[in-house]
Amino acid sequence: MRTVLFVDDEPSIRNAIERMYLERNDVRCLFAASGLEGLDILEKEDVWVVVSDYLMPGMRGIEFLSKVRGVRPDTVRIMMTAYADLTIAIDAINKSEAYRFVTKPWNNKELMDTVDEALMRYQLVQSLGTEDEALYFSLAQTVELKDPYTKGHCDRVASYAVALAKAAGLSDEIVNGSWLHDCGKIGVPEGVLNFPGRLSEEDLKTVQQHPRWGSDVARQARMSDTVINIILYHHECIDGKGYPSGLKADKIPIEARIVAIADVFDALYSDRPYRKAYDFERTIEILHEMTETHFDQRLMELFLPIAEEVRANG
Repeated sequence: MRTVLFVDDEPSIRNAIERMYLERNDVRCLFAASGLEGLDILEKEDVWVVVSDYLMPGMRGIEFLSKVRGVRPDTVRIMMTAYADLTIAIDAINKSEAYRFVTKPWNNKELMDTVDEALMRYQLVQSLGTEDEALYFSLAQTVELKDPYTKGHCDRVASYAVALAKAAGLSDEIVNGSWLHDCGKIGVPEGVLNFPGRLSEEDLKTVQQHPRWGSDVARQARMSDTVINIILYHHECIDGKGYPSGLKADKIPIEARIVAIADVFDALYSDRPYRKAYDFERTIEILHEMTETHFDQRLMELFLPIAEEVRANG
């Protein structure tokens, strides 16, 4: 059962959160009045997410979350405080590796959304650690449920990427990373993913965090460097103007360069929230236009016959 532990010394806060979750039968909520009580619960219960107040008597929130990290490293940790202080936030991140920082008074929907994202992160880490390819594919489909316009996208990208990897003389190890390349989108709100137009600068920055979020999860799940590289670097560009790291040319791992081509080809050749799919000729024309700035020229030359085969198989 998806379980969240809320730790706060104020009964009114615990009661308010309990009322907030009364109609949620998909989340099990546990409550503790102190860090020591919270640690005792963690010894007995399978807790996915911990939300802790900062200023508590005895053991403060950062010390408590740091202990949680030691005894249950996979449990996702969230700090809640009435003191919106940058120093507190930095300490929470550095000392306890807090996933999020929430201020009081909270907005109910925002707090629930934050907890739901943390629950998904925990589930993703646990699933990725199983090395079960069927489960990887299932997770890719879960990501696509947040963005109906990308239905089948991860599977098609994997198919194109494996074909390109073989053409380049590489192994098909690339398939898992291709399925999971967008797994970080689990942390992006659906309203942003499905927005039917140009995103605001703030929303665009949110979307551009998905490679880091996804790669952090893959790294925590101890996945291979190939998978991590694909998730983290598939939006890098040959000219260094991609994200999140601005890598150039051969500094971008080849597996990420391969998936980048497959990813963009499928995005152009499929319907999106903001436009209909391009026809094949226009898709190839755009890929040619982007090659100088975005793609590895040699890999693009190897990909063109693959694209032709995709069209032929309709």
